Amino acid sequence: MTKPNSPGRRPGSPSPTDRSSSSRPDPATAGARAGRRERQRITHQPTFLERHRTLIVVLGAVAGVALLSIFVFASASQSAYACSTEWAPPPTASPAAGATPALGYVQPNMGNGHVAPGEKVTYTYCAPASGNHYNKPGTAGPIPARIYGPGDTVLPQGWIHNLEHGAMVILYTGSSSGASAEGQAQLRAFFDSFPPGPVCGTPKGEVGPVIARFDQMSSPFQAIVWGRVLLLDTFDQAKILAFWNQWGDRTNPEKQCAVPSPSPSAAPSTSPSPSAAPSASPAPSASAAPSPS
Repeated sequence: MTKPNSPGRRPGSPSPTDRSSSSRPDPATAGARAGRRERQRITHQPTFLERHRTLIVVLGAVAGVALLSIFVFASASQSAYACSTEWAPPPTASPAAGATPALGYVQPNMGNGHVAPGEKVTYTYCAPASGNHYNKPGTAGPIPARIYGPGDTVLPQGWIHNLEHGAMVILYTGSSSGASAEGQAQLRAFFDSFPPGPVCGTPKGEVGPVIARFDQMSSPFQAIVWGRVLLLDTFDQAKILAFWNQWGDRTNPEKQCAVPSPSPSAAPSTSPSPSAAPSASPAPSASAAPSPS
């Protein structure tokens, strides 16, 4: 038997109890939905690296270029040679009266080995009158015999090879008068009138002279042949030529010709020459002999 509908209810409509129960959320499904909504509200927060990736890449590239530039500059500006000391020899005793003065000072020998072009050399004394040097004629050493200006890069590894072949090298500092326009003109005139070698007759321009700037030395000017240095406060042409005539072609280890006479000495020789040697005393004659008693 069909139960009559409650008053005021339409057939098929849910009862208040049914409506309240159907509208109440299921605790299990409600928690799941709430969790899903909560997870959906969580958004990804980019890290510092992600936010500034482009800036970091740009800054890294700039820093890399800067470091590379510093390395290249440091390598290029590093000196190709080094000096342990600027050579300043003690004054020597005056020559004996009547003796020809020995111009310049003997510098301790530093060898004459060959090194590869570009290899750094440390010299015990500067300016060096000997030592290791390049062996690439015309470019690295020996270098062309001429005047080099204050802005030219001229390495001792090059002109030391010129010294080894009998050349004279004349050096001036950047703070000396040799670096001025007037000084350069004076050096040019000196070069143009430079005489041949005093022994071998080597013409000017073949291996010397080399005239160049060099700052690591104890005097404004220095004239150098192998193993011997003439220190000058001013550019004294007469003294330089006297130095050349006295020592040129005589001290270098690689002779360019047969040296006909020994190197000049600061003092006259103590041993008599053959022409000055005393002749043997003649044997006494019989008449000079004492008569027997």
